[in-house]
Amino acid sequence: MPHPKRRHSSTRRDKRRTHDKAEMPNLAKCPVTGTIHVYHRAYYVDGDLYYKGKLVMQGAKA
Repeated sequence: MPHPKRRHSSTRRDKRRTHDKAEMPNLAKCPVTGTIHVYHRAYYVDGDLYYKGKLVMQGAKA
């Protein structure tokens, strides 16, 4: 198995790791239901599916 002949510097290592940190997702508040949800994702409120503040699919009523 080949090994590096010289050690990589800490700057070079850190440049590679700049994209490894986790980021918080952007959240939005629905103007209709008032729930917090992730942007560009459908979300459930009381069994109903909403997207962009519009009712997409109504849940089954028992």
